[in-house]
This record gives sequence, structure tokens and C-alpha cells, in this order.
Amino acid sequence: MGFQAIQIHVACASKEEAKKIAHTLVEGRLAACVQIESAVESIYLWEGKMEKSLESRLTIKSFGHLFEAIAQKVRENHSYRTPEIIATELIACDPDYLSWMAVSTKAISSSE
Repeated sequence: MGFQAIQIHVACASKEEAKKIAHTLVEGRLAACVQIESAVESIYLWEGKMEKSLESRLTIKSFGHLFEAIAQKVRENHSYRTPEIIATELIACDPDYLSWMAVSTKAISSSE
């Protein structure tokens, strides 16, 4: 398979927001799977002040060539002015899972 598998992490303000983004990405075939973790505590500096938030975290399974489209959909559906959208390459992946990811996303056309 010629596509680089990635995971993208996104922190959301609420579980509802996380679900909306997850559904948008899977229904749009930009992600094969999106996992939602609730009640992740984040500590960070924002505009010079220490902040602490309970957030929901998304783990999005997809491919590198779809990253920009995913990031755009996240920004369109996210309440934060500067959402966390961080991708990491998967250095190894079960071949059957990788094939399923490709079929479940726009990684390959349905005619292939």
C-alpha cells in the first residue's frame, strides 16, 4: 500500500463536539475510525495564563494525504480558535487493518 497511515489527535471542548467531528469525518470517508476519550485533563498556557480544562480527545485513524481535508473539517466544526490537530505517522500497522482503513476512507476509489 502506497499511503502513509497516520493518527491525528484533537482535543475538544465537550463530548458532544467530539461526537459531531467524529461523525463528520467518518461519514465523509476522511477517517476509517475515530475514538473518543472523555474527561482528559489538559494543562496549558493560553494568552499568557495557565489554564486547566476537561476535554474529550479524538484519535483519528486515516492517511497522510487526507490530513489537510481532515484539519479543515475539524476547524469548521470546532469551538476553539486554535484547535489541537496533531498527526503522527504509524511506523507499523497490521496489513489487514491497513487494508480496511483504505477501503473505509477515500484512500482508494471504489473502482480499485
